[in-house]
Amino acid sequence: MPSAQINQPSNQIKLTNVSLVRMKKGKKRYEIACYKNKVLEWRSGVETDLDNVLQIPNVFTNVSKGAVAPKEDLSKSFGAKTSLNDIILEILNKGELQVGEKERHAQLDRIHNEVIDIVAGKLVDPRSKRVYTSGMIEKALDQLSSQGGHAATEKGHKDTPTGSGTATPVDGQPAPEIKAKPTWTGVVTTKSAKSQALDAMRALIAHQIIPVARARMRLRITCQSSVLKQAVKSAPKSGEDAGEDGQKATGTVKDRILAYVEQVESQDMDGDEWEVVGFVEPGNFKLLSEFVSTQTKGRARAEVLDMAVVHEAD
Repeated sequence: MPSAQINQPSNQIKLTNVSLVRMKKGKKRYEIACYKNKVLEWRSGVETDLDNVLQIPNVFTNVSKGAVAPKEDLSKSFGAKTSLNDIILEILNKGELQVGEKERHAQLDRIHNEVIDIVAGKLVDPRSKRVYTSGMIEKALDQLSSQGGHAATEKGHKDTPTGSGTATPVDGQPAPEIKAKPTWTGVVTTKSAKSQALDAMRALIAHQIIPVARARMRLRITCQSSVLKQAVKSAPKSGEDAGEDGQKATGTVKDRILAYVEQVESQDMDGDEWEVVGFVEPGNFKLLSEFVSTQTKGRARAEVLDMAVVHEAD
């Protein structure tokens, strides 16, 4: 029987290529035995068959000793009505994956390389629009990491202490809140490479270890000519005059669209449709999309031609 095999001495347990997922719940520690590499595949959605993930479909207090968790403890920790399968899924999805030191280093190296590749493909020198080599990006991030995630402060200036919401008052008036700059302290195994790459880019842009900016997006924006000259209205700021409807004119639809475009590549009128192709900062793309959808009532659209326009490094 399987239970007889599980309760054998630890040096006789027939578990190979095992990865443990551990969770503390209700002051008790629980473990499940999984096949190596399958936990991450399950969490990313690559693997969907639970049988391919679990070595043994049971919950343990100690896998290496074959100690199965008592039902009474599971009921107290997870709830009396929670099935064994649901408990296993909770541990699998939320528990901490235990890996050996060698595996951890290999995993960190893999994630580190993925992060560097993503960042190197998304950031450019703002003057030349050329991408940096992976080595230069890696060196800049290493410098940030070695400084505790912060770039060295400029001479004569001090960073606002961590956790401080405001700067020192001046003339009895509270200074405006200073938003903490993004930091970078290196990769971890608990977050995806894509998520960490975004964090790395924010930190590099904020601290400018090397001159960097997000690579621009190349868009095609089309709009019916009947909409182009319509006035765009918005709620007025305090002290500004508003019209009868309580709103203030802020230019035409065409003016506002072109304001989002950093550089126009081409502009043309084809029949009753106006088209402009140009470059937009990634941070402005969402604002442009929202403007196009709300202000033109579907009579304009923004199409992405290139997610990141870069010039290759020499």
